[in-house]
Amino acid sequence: MKDKNDKEVALVTGGSRGIGRAIVEALLEEGWVVRFCSRSQSSVETAVHDLAKSYPGKIDGRATDVRSEAEVQGLVEWTLESAGRLDCLINNAGIGVFGPVDEITGDQWREVLETNLNGAFYATRAVAPVMKQQGSGWIFNIASLAGKNPFAGGTAYNASKFGMVGFSEATMLDLRHHGIRVAAILPGSVRTEFSHPSGRPSDNWRLAPEDVARVVVNLLSYPDRALPSLVEIRPSQPPKK
Repeated sequence: MKDKNDKEVALVTGGSRGIGRAIVEALLEEGWVVRFCSRSQSSVETAVHDLAKSYPGKIDGRATDVRSEAEVQGLVEWTLESAGRLDCLINNAGIGVFGPVDEITGDQWREVLETNLNGAFYATRAVAPVMKQQGSGWIFNIASLAGKNPFAGGTAYNASKFGMVGFSEATMLDLRHHGIRVAAILPGSVRTEFSHPSGRPSDNWRLAPEDVARVVVNLLSYPDRALPSLVEIRPSQPPKK
C-alpha cells in the first residue's frame, strides 16, 4: 500500500506536446510526480528542461518508440526505478496518416496501428501487474470521437481509434476487480499541432488540449466506487454545417 507521505506517480506516453503535454502539466499542478516519453530525444530534453523550472524533482522523460514492446517495457521499468511506484498510466501517444484506402501504404497502415493501438497494449500489459500488486491504479486511453465516427480518408486512423475504444472497454472488464480503473477519453476536434497546425483564429471553436487534461484530472478525483469508463468531449459550438 502507498504510504501517506508518498507522491502519486503518473506515466504519460507522447507527453512532450499537444494533449500529452497538457496532461503532464495538469498532473504536475495537482502535485503528481510525472514521467513521460516521446519518440524524439530532443523533444524529451526540451520538455524536461522547461517543466523542471516550475516542478523541480517531479518531472523526467525518456525517449521511447511505443511501437517497440521492449522499449515500452524499459520505459515502465525506468519509471518504477526512478519514481518508486506507478499509480496512473495515460496512453496518449498517437499519429495520424490520412487518405483513401487504396492510397494508404502498408507501411503507413502499420505505423498508425502500431503506434496508436499496439503502444497502448504494450504499456497496459507492462503496468497491469504492478497495479494489481498495489491493488489500485488508473489507466486512461486517449482515443477520439473518430473511434465511433468513421470518415472518408480515415481508414488507418479510424481503425486504430475504434480498436482503442474496444481495447479500453475490454481491459476495464479485465482489471476492475483488481482495484484498477480504466477509462477511454474520446475528444472531438482539438487545436494541436497534430490535427490542426495552422493556429488560425478561425480554429478557436475547437477544444484546447487543456480541456482534455481537465477531464483526466476530474476523473482522478472520483470516489473509488465510481468508474466513468467512456467519456466523450466535444466542442460546444462547432461551425454550423
